[in-house]
Amino acid sequence: QVQVVESGGGLVQTGGSLRLSCAASGIILRVYDMAWYRQAPEKQRDLVATIARGGSTNYGDSVKGRFTISRDNAKNTVYLQMNSLKPEDTAVYYCNADVQTYTRNSYWGQGTQVTVSS
Repeated sequence: QVQVVESGGGLVQTGGSLRLSCAASGIILRVYDMAWYRQAPEKQRDLVATIARGGSTNYGDSVKGRFTISRDNAKNTVYLQMNSLKPEDTAVYYCNADVQTYTRNSYWGQGTQVTVSS
């Protein structure tokens, strides 16, 4: 059984910063790619950023230069540092982890709300 749990969401003013964390736990042999997605009301879930086990990263166009994804492999944890936040960043942020247990599967967290006030 693998659990993926996000934390760090909240309410922030335009131009502010937040740091999200996401930890995978359970019977884990290895965590491969980890990623953050977000979903605003009545919109599809969009990719925010991904990070490979070796550290290579990829960002959605709307967050490039403002958000930074990082990870700690020893803790099976991924972080998302969000700076210069805008109202359009308001969404539920979901963590995804590609995890090797007895099999290899993709796991989602329950989501954490980020609200940016104007």
